[in-house]
Amino acid sequence: MELSAILTPAPEGGYVAFNPETGTTTQGETVEEALDNLREATELYLEECPLQLTARPLLTTFEVAECA
Repeated sequence: MELSAILTPAPEGGYVAFNPETGTTTQGETVEEALDNLREATELYLEECPLQLTARPLLTTFEVAECA
């Protein structure tokens, strides 16, 4: 099963990894470690809560006004 991963740099270093289909979140020092940890956390989640995918999340961007 192919799922989505969103990785963002963590303020303390490393990366936070989030899977929008399940809501699982984890972190790692490198992109690879964050993805490995997310894979493990998501597999454990799916053992208890099977997922029926109907559509994939849509990732896009938008702009907001800068604060003065």
